[in-house]
Amino acid sequence: MTDSLHMRALIVDSADAPLRLTSIPRPTPGVGQVLVRVAASGVNPLDRKIRSGQAAHAQQPLPAVLGMDLAGAVEALGEGVSGWTPGDEVYAMATGIGGVQGSLAEYAVVDARLLAHKPRNLDMREAAGLPLVLITAWEGLVDRARVRAGQRVLIHGGAGGVGHVAVQIARAFGAVVFATGSARHQAVIEDLGATFIDYRQSSVEAYVAEHTDGAGFDIVYDTVGGEVLDASFRAARVYHGHVVSCLGWGQHSLAPLSFRGATYSGVFTLLPLLKGEGLEHHAEILRQSARLIEAGKVKPILDPRRFTLQTADAAHELLQSGTAQGRLVVEI
Repeated sequence: MTDSLHMRALIVDSADAPLRLTSIPRPTPGVGQVLVRVAASGVNPLDRKIRSGQAAHAQQPLPAVLGMDLAGAVEALGEGVSGWTPGDEVYAMATGIGGVQGSLAEYAVVDARLLAHKPRNLDMREAAGLPLVLITAWEGLVDRARVRAGQRVLIHGGAGGVGHVAVQIARAFGAVVFATGSARHQAVIEDLGATFIDYRQSSVEAYVAEHTDGAGFDIVYDTVGGEVLDASFRAARVYHGHVVSCLGWGQHSLAPLSFRGATYSGVFTLLPLLKGEGLEHHAEILRQSARLIEAGKVKPILDPRRFTLQTADAAHELLQSGTAQGRLVVEI
């Protein structure tokens, strides 16, 4: 039990330490902030990297409360906040980086500019699994590549977190979508409405020839990184192709892309939270995505296993193992 001045939260004390359930002071919203009663917290690969001490770019020193994605209800408003009422159901990617307390806690203080109303047809658990991957997919496809009807779009890693959302967003904009994966992902990818490409059985040149008559794809979204980004450069449409990557952190030769006269964009979803610029756009993406979700055009794929603050370590272990069957969410 906790009193009204405290709350339960999970803390990581040092690199690779267990998640420790404890009582900490309940935060108070400051100017421009909203206190959210957290109902569910999404689990992302970056959370695991922060926990292991291998994510300096997230600027989240340990000890820390992890968790970037959340869904919950507005509890209280800080000075200067308007447009929100206690009880409003919200979702956001707003915590757990840049030294901000994460969402693996009963309450979290959130910059009001990052909040959006939760899609009405999703429960809290479903909504909490979406913000980071929605924003990452949208920034790549819509903001950078300007996806539009009739284009041929290739999503690398189409059954993954960002990938399964990217497939659906591209289709919602009227694109013809193809997605790579291993054989075990075929059913998931096809259920999302994309043409499945088994990257282990087909070379880049082979599937470019088969699906684009050798011309290349209008948009290629790499959600895997490494050699897959190099393959993306070879799959882009001559003159008009655009490659996007949310994992373009390595060293790559741009020659294959340049020889096709194509272009490239990188996506770094954390940047607005770390720089304090463009926060309103994240909320706008979530608002527009909510319309697609409520129209039945985008749906989350969640692992059927359920987790609480007491069992959140198991969710992190499942993420680390690579055997999750969808997004992982901890219910608070």
